[in-house]
Amino acid sequence: MKGAEVRKSFLDFFASKNHLIVPSAPIVPIGDPTLMFTNAGMVQFKDVFLGLAEAPAPRVADSQKCLRISGKHNDLEDVGRDTYHHTLFEMLGNWSFGDYYKHEAIEWAWELLTGVWGLPKDKLYATVYRTDDEAETLWKKITDIAPERVRRFDEKDNFWEMGDTGPCGPCSEIHIDRGPAACDMRHVRGHVCDVNVGCARFMELWNLVFIQYSRDERGRLHELPAKHVDTGMGLERVASVLEKVETNYDGSLLRSLISAAERLSGGRYGADADKDISYRVLADHSRAVSFMICDGIEPGNEGRGYVLRRLLRRAARHGKNLGLGDAFLYKICDAVIETMGDAYAELGAQREKLLSVVRDEEERFSVTLDRGLVHLESEVARFSTTGDAGEAGDKQGGAAIAPAAGIKLPGDVAFRLYDTYGFPLDMTEDILRSRGMTVDREGFEAALEEQRERARGAQSARGGQRDYTLLVAAARGRGVEFVGPFATAERSQITALSSGGQLLDGLAEGQEGELTTALTPFYGESGGQVGDTGVIEASDGSRAVVLDTQKPAPDIIVHVVRVERGRIQVGQQVELRIDADRRQAIRLNHSATHLLHAALRHHLGSSVHQHGSLVDAGRLRFDFNNSGPVADEMLADVETEVNGAIRANLEVSVTETPYDDAIVAGAMAFFGDKYGDIVRVVKMGDYSIELCGGTHVARTGDIGLLRITSESGVAAGVRRMEATTGGAALALVQRRDDILHEIALLLRIREEDAVGRIEKLLAEQRELEKKLLRAAQGQSRDRVSELGATARTLRSGKAIVARVEGVEPKDLRSLSDRLREIIGSGVVVLVAQDDSAVSVLVAVTADLTSAYSAGDIIRHLTPLIDGRGGGKADFAQAGGKNPAGIAALLEKANEIIR
Repeated sequence: MKGAEVRKSFLDFFASKNHLIVPSAPIVPIGDPTLMFTNAGMVQFKDVFLGLAEAPAPRVADSQKCLRISGKHNDLEDVGRDTYHHTLFEMLGNWSFGDYYKHEAIEWAWELLTGVWGLPKDKLYATVYRTDDEAETLWKKITDIAPERVRRFDEKDNFWEMGDTGPCGPCSEIHIDRGPAACDMRHVRGHVCDVNVGCARFMELWNLVFIQYSRDERGRLHELPAKHVDTGMGLERVASVLEKVETNYDGSLLRSLISAAERLSGGRYGADADKDISYRVLADHSRAVSFMICDGIEPGNEGRGYVLRRLLRRAARHGKNLGLGDAFLYKICDAVIETMGDAYAELGAQREKLLSVVRDEEERFSVTLDRGLVHLESEVARFSTTGDAGEAGDKQGGAAIAPAAGIKLPGDVAFRLYDTYGFPLDMTEDILRSRGMTVDREGFEAALEEQRERARGAQSARGGQRDYTLLVAAARGRGVEFVGPFATAERSQITALSSGGQLLDGLAEGQEGELTTALTPFYGESGGQVGDTGVIEASDGSRAVVLDTQKPAPDIIVHVVRVERGRIQVGQQVELRIDADRRQAIRLNHSATHLLHAALRHHLGSSVHQHGSLVDAGRLRFDFNNSGPVADEMLADVETEVNGAIRANLEVSVTETPYDDAIVAGAMAFFGDKYGDIVRVVKMGDYSIELCGGTHVARTGDIGLLRITSESGVAAGVRRMEATTGGAALALVQRRDDILHEIALLLRIREEDAVGRIEKLLAEQRELEKKLLRAAQGQSRDRVSELGATARTLRSGKAIVARVEGVEPKDLRSLSDRLREIIGSGVVVLVAQDDSAVSVLVAVTADLTSAYSAGDIIRHLTPLIDGRGGGKADFAQAGGKNPAGIAALLEKANEIIR
């Protein structure tokens, strides 16, 4: 039973017990600021347990995607280094809200585990809370578990609490004995394998929590008026047991992702212990980042966005360990969609966005990753040979001796890696751990706190960390004055300049850095609008290209520059010129965002509010709350209304007024902006009024045209609309006209007849596909007959050993099933080749499994094709990479069967 089948079996079982099957809640908890991520199945029912909400049904079951990478549930440092920790995992759970209680919970758990899934009863143990006589009695009364396998434990193992106060209760855990070989503590003197002693031999499968008390502020327990059941079982863990594989990473849910990494790297999981860590990290992290992005999280420098960025960067580093240089993780994320998309539709629905975000972040980080690793290596070498870290070895004969394990990398060095190259602290620790080194965490935190003090809340730019020394220097003066939304050039003086966190007097040709001026026409990124680009030139011909402009503080605008010629220096008089065409395109898109907001509120209701935006030269992106997708007809109406407001050529006025007066006048606050006592109010006729600090057109007619290009979901209750305006919108219309014209030419029809003709062609294609399918089925019957004729007689039954051409690996099983029907009793061995990949299948009829084991046969065959695989007595499969070994494999199969 594969992982996906285990998930379905669990839900089907509890559906048969009258449970409502609910979808997984998002990774980001809805309405719960106390949690960064959903880390358990009960999170979405927390308000039910607290009595703050009604349960969706008395009985509920689901498979919940959980992320444990923050707070007390943070397994990141262990992921990859062992074979059972994960950041993301699925938790199977069933709940009773004041309905059934211990009797049914225990009875159904035993029924599912032993009756439906067939786990051996003599390998299972149940634990109960030390005073829970009821649970112990039920285990011994309503199940046939051996009485001595019901054990009592104290609060540490068998009492569950939501927090210091509130709902709580005893729990009963079910463990499985995986045999002496699974013990990971044999090296510990005096160790005796048993339940709850930290030994991997006895693995917890399922936790049944009985919520019957509420704990008050004094620690006293009070009986609840209604008693609840809350259970949790890790899907990956129980699937590994049912699939009879050694670890979670060998199970189908994760092994398919490791296989994707193997194909990209050309390596093989299991061949190198160090590289195996990296394979496991990629499999785990690809799942976590996929679900985070599809639930609306994007890489950033704080909160959930920073956690996502840490995962992506940790994966990038482990990709380097496997020899993967270019962006690769997005390809493994594609395998996540293939593996889990059926159960979680959001993965497939947001495939394009998911792959784009991951690829972009990978490419951004790859720019600094190599340089950062070189810097880290040089620092490690320095401290390993000089003893600067305080624990280096002695010198003999003048030569430095590499120190033993235990050296600490100074905190300020780790901070430089974080500040300059974007290395999260745990990534640096992860790299050093294999060398027996650690990081001075206290020193790192001290350096980070100093930066925070200097920055006074400044934000990062261009994917790295802001040069805070520059901000401090600029703030000592009167800041930076933005000369207005319609200015395209200005003369001013450079007031501060920095690079790599160091204040400098100047930057030479080819160098990059950041600078501030007393005045600037450049708009710093804020309120969803991207920063300007352009040039800065001095009278002596020195010239710097402005790559980006940021606004990290209210009175500070920072220009990110690269010097093209000459030297740019502090005190120099310069001319600043923005890219006016790019600014105009941004201006059109930003003003159109206000019109789109108003139109959506008119058509979807006044409860619609903006949840995020991005305005650049090529497009606008607008996130808003809505319970579901916006119908195509509604999208068309919204687009029509916006274009009507554009054609009305409404005057756009910008005024400054007290914040309270603006709100009373009906102005809406714009997402991402922070407002002072005096605010800018952007008014477009009587159609739209909003608070906004961005750049806008003089009249709505300047926008020209708006075309909506997409509408999709980004999180629970949040939709995303993308559109384009002006020349880009016109180009889009023209491209679509060209496509329609080309279709008409190809079909030799008038353009207005294209839809009808295409519908007719599609109907004809479907009919042809049916005919081809019938023909293929006929060929398949012929193939089965031909192979059946090759069967040779054994002492008992028959055997078919054959290489089959033109058969997809996925179709081998159905072919083997039909061959077993033909021979009635016997063994079938089939081999198929697809390019350089080889697939092998061994099937044995049920009456001969005591004489022939498919799993044993395939284990003897796989080495001949450099393959891996396995299975049970009646059926086994394997894959390999050496087609040259097929002939020897067929010969070996015949020999084994003889």
